[in-house]
Amino acid sequence: MPHATALPLDHPDRVRWFAAANFGLFIHFDQASQLGVDLSWPMVGLTSDDGSGVAEHAPVDYLKHVDDFDPDSWDPRALARAARDAGMSYAVFTAKHHSGWASWPSTATALSIARSPYGRRGGDLVREYVEAFREQRLRVGLYYSLSDWSDNDYPAWRPEFAPYSFEEYPRSSPVEWSRYREGLKAELTELLTGYGRIDLLWFDGGWERTEAEWDSRDLERHIRSLQPDIVLNDRLPGVGDYRTPEQTSPASDGAQLWETCLTMNNTWGWDPRDLNYKSPGTILRTLVDSVAHGGTLLLNVGPDETGALPAQESAMLQTISEWMARHGESVVGADRGLEPWQFYGPSTRNGDSLFLHLIAWPDEELTVRGIHPRSVRSVELMTDGSELPFRTVIDPADAREADPLGNLVIAIPPRRPDTPLPVIRVRVQEALATR
Repeated sequence: MPHATALPLDHPDRVRWFAAANFGLFIHFDQASQLGVDLSWPMVGLTSDDGSGVAEHAPVDYLKHVDDFDPDSWDPRALARAARDAGMSYAVFTAKHHSGWASWPSTATALSIARSPYGRRGGDLVREYVEAFREQRLRVGLYYSLSDWSDNDYPAWRPEFAPYSFEEYPRSSPVEWSRYREGLKAELTELLTGYGRIDLLWFDGGWERTEAEWDSRDLERHIRSLQPDIVLNDRLPGVGDYRTPEQTSPASDGAQLWETCLTMNNTWGWDPRDLNYKSPGTILRTLVDSVAHGGTLLLNVGPDETGALPAQESAMLQTISEWMARHGESVVGADRGLEPWQFYGPSTRNGDSLFLHLIAWPDEELTVRGIHPRSVRSVELMTDGSELPFRTVIDPADAREADPLGNLVIAIPPRRPDTPLPVIRVRVQEALATR
């Protein structure tokens, strides 16, 4: 959805962990998961179609079962372990989406988990998520929608507003708007004081108002008065530490921190009709392409009405974990690698190793250009640990230099290994230099 995109790369120390995060888990889960529809958008007659836009449908009675929510298979500890095993270093959970339903027992709004059977037994999705992911030493983030289609002061969505229009959403009176902003700040205060350190706040929904209407700087001051070191995304207009392209990489190669958020299928929340899942290879290629270009991948899951992960999403995390067991060094703690002209695919660096991600299986041999090939110690196919023959090619005019630039030519086995994404490790004696 529309959001700010121009952020300079002059970030303070608080974002250093995020700049090195590389891979995170997005969790879209709220009371409407029991309806089997995507989060919030069906409430205004829209839904995700192919992951890149929206399509009109009949509005859904989104809140009709809000008092029945009781996800007896919700297991955030298992989800946190799966995220850790998949090489993720942080997560973002939907504390409140555009519908206005709060997944914690809020006293600032009547529309919260407190009114459901789960909440009446003391259930608090935010607390359970935060504690589970902290146990696995993962950074914790919260998704919070600035817009609220159920709050009369916003105003609440009404049929006469149809069709939904993004920036032209109706405005409330000045008195109502002032009251709404105070309620918004009260909810943020609960989230940022009741659960210990929150590492990241992932705003959304800000496109329906201007920076001046939100009074974004006032909101930022309020947030940082409660959590000084929190990292903010770019969806509170005029504020943000990093960009958030959705379902794609940035369209321009700016000097900015960025994170692409990606669904496994087409929808963010659980929709049993959406079986159009991406392949593990597609997701892993997106991951390594993000890391190779200085970005981060936030991969989404949508628990079902019981709180359990759909089988396809659980299997996807397991496949990623198995790939990470052999190839994780090419992602976890890695930095961007070579320039595009030097190698045909994404590459990363970590310690004394250069990692070449083979998005297509080369025919007979591949070439890495513009490095110091005499520093290469070994070349290994990470899938099975086998050593690959290699040779160095140096222009005769430069051959008498002590450490000339040249090319590395690697012999490739005829059979592609059985893995979603093969990786070659090139070990060097010192940091690889480029032109």
